[in-house]
Amino acid sequence: MVSIRMDDLTNPVVIQLLNDHVQSMSAHSPPESMHALDVDALKQPDITFWSVWDQQELMGCGALRELDPTHGEIKSMRTAEKHLRKGVAAALMRHILQEAKHRGYGRVSLETGPMPIFAAAIKLYTSFGFHECEPFGEYCLDKFSVYMCKEIE
Repeated sequence: MVSIRMDDLTNPVVIQLLNDHVQSMSAHSPPESMHALDVDALKQPDITFWSVWDQQELMGCGALRELDPTHGEIKSMRTAEKHLRKGVAAALMRHILQEAKHRGYGRVSLETGPMPIFAAAIKLYTSFGFHECEPFGEYCLDKFSVYMCKEIE
């Protein structure tokens, strides 16, 4: 049975998945356009981090950062290679959006890349009602970034 758990970022398996995520994002984005957060950055008090497990096997992870009391940002969405196309990201997205609604956010945003490697992620986000928007928070217009948002009802 799959479970989504709030995570304290101390499990070596979770840390490795995040390190792989940062390394992959670095390989596909110029340094000034790479916005993936490392483990230490994800431990900030404005970020809640979850991991997805099938019993003892890590399937994926994701986080929600509070930008302000009405606006959250999805960060560090990653599915373990072995579990791609099994619905892990969709389950986590439902969980994060439910949490955003519970917190009273009116909007959830995210940043991703426009390159083909990000096509599956953009398809997932679009399927959940996200649409392209202007840069938000501290982001600036950047040809290596796609900004997306969703209004929460």
